[in-house]
Amino acid sequence: MKHTKHFLFIIIATILVTIFQSCKAPKDKQADKPLPNIVLINVDDLGWKDLGFMGSEYYETPNLDILAKEGMIFYNAYAGAANCAPSRACLLSGLNTPRHGVYTVSPSDRGNPKTRKLVPIKNTKHLNDSLYTLPQMLKSAGYVTGSFGKWHVGNDPKKQGIDINVGGSDRGNPGSGGYFSPYKIDNITNGPKGEYLTDRLTQEAISFIEKQKDTTFFLYLPFYTVHTPIMGKEELIAKYKDKKGSNGQNRPDYAAMVASMDENVGKLLTAIKETGLEKNTMVIFTSDNGGIRAISEQNPLRAGKGSYYEGGIRVPMLVKWPGKIQPNSRSMDRVVNLDIYPTLQQIVNPPKKAPLLDGKDLTPIFNKQAAAQRDLFFHFPVYLQKYSGIEDGGRDPLFRTRPGSVIISGDWKLHEYFEDGALELYNLKSDPGEANNITEQNPDKTKELHDKLIAWRNKMNAPVPTVKNREYDATFEQTRIMQQGKEE
Repeated sequence: MKHTKHFLFIIIATILVTIFQSCKAPKDKQADKPLPNIVLINVDDLGWKDLGFMGSEYYETPNLDILAKEGMIFYNAYAGAANCAPSRACLLSGLNTPRHGVYTVSPSDRGNPKTRKLVPIKNTKHLNDSLYTLPQMLKSAGYVTGSFGKWHVGNDPKKQGIDINVGGSDRGNPGSGGYFSPYKIDNITNGPKGEYLTDRLTQEAISFIEKQKDTTFFLYLPFYTVHTPIMGKEELIAKYKDKKGSNGQNRPDYAAMVASMDENVGKLLTAIKETGLEKNTMVIFTSDNGGIRAISEQNPLRAGKGSYYEGGIRVPMLVKWPGKIQPNSRSMDRVVNLDIYPTLQQIVNPPKKAPLLDGKDLTPIFNKQAAAQRDLFFHFPVYLQKYSGIEDGGRDPLFRTRPGSVIISGDWKLHEYFEDGALELYNLKSDPGEANNITEQNPDKTKELHDKLIAWRNKMNAPVPTVKNREYDATFEQTRIMQQGKEE
């Protein structure tokens, strides 16, 4: 009898435990659901059309072409700014340039002083340590963070949310001859003589993945490539010397750098698969700004790095997130690198969130929901001189950009220049090359966008340069413009 009672007790207890666990199952399942590992690849100075999946017929990027098929391509993606320091500051802070004050690679008074009509706004070199960065936000959600490559928004990435740093400091390029070991960047040990920097950074990133495979990690891979100096591997340069160029893309040494970058992205993706992490890893690929026009043209887009015409701010971007983004997805929505921070914050739901972000959550677009219409704004109250001896496709041959602001609203784009108050209006759908200024034909649209731009600047407390430069010499400037025109 005692045995029977004991047996019945065990059965009843088992049933009760099962019922209790079954009632708790949904909550436990949600709590135990792992957050995705996040890999953010940010290539330096890679143009919008410098990849096979974006339409290049000269560069070969087989690994990225496969990745593009596995995720979503954003054909209308923008950098937060037209050159590296401000764009990276936007990406890592989630804030537009007037909020963090990083407008360019210091100083802000670049170019011949006799050709500048205004005294530019003083530039902030680095992100202020008080700003809550993307890596810090992810750390609050339990992520282990690693950065492998160019940091450029502070002296020490470890003070801005990075646990493991290889190669990152305030440096903006690898230095003369610096793509081959012995290296000239900080926080890296030299490899064997002749080791290629892009290979090394990827090896370090793969080692990070292998060590952190049982954690949840954020891997930031900001390659120094394809920034100048243009230095590719000799065997790849030789390969492209035998290939015919196409549509303004014809440099074998630059093609070799693109090929090495693609090869290393392939190595990284293979490592993620081999460690069994692919299904729970989000991969984001983009560039920090447009490409240098003299090295690689982005036709039909106008101009290149440093310009706020489309060639300077439009960038390639794709996102792969297995189970969340359908393969072979395409988006024509206008997005900006400011959107990456709020998107990741929405996904990881950290205990400590950023108090303010200027971008938008992209997860509805991942789910193919219609994106809410919003305007994009760019502010550049400083000067950026032209590349020596190069026709950059800018407004004049002396500067890639003079002080001004830009708004993109739907298919319309308005430029405002502070020196002379000039306005330029373009319809990007019919004129992606910004060749025909149609302000006179569209006075109402011009006023509408200009009013929006002014209202945005007021809201952001965006500084506008108004002090005249006493060194400015109109005769000297016109002489220099004529001389440059003859040279080019």
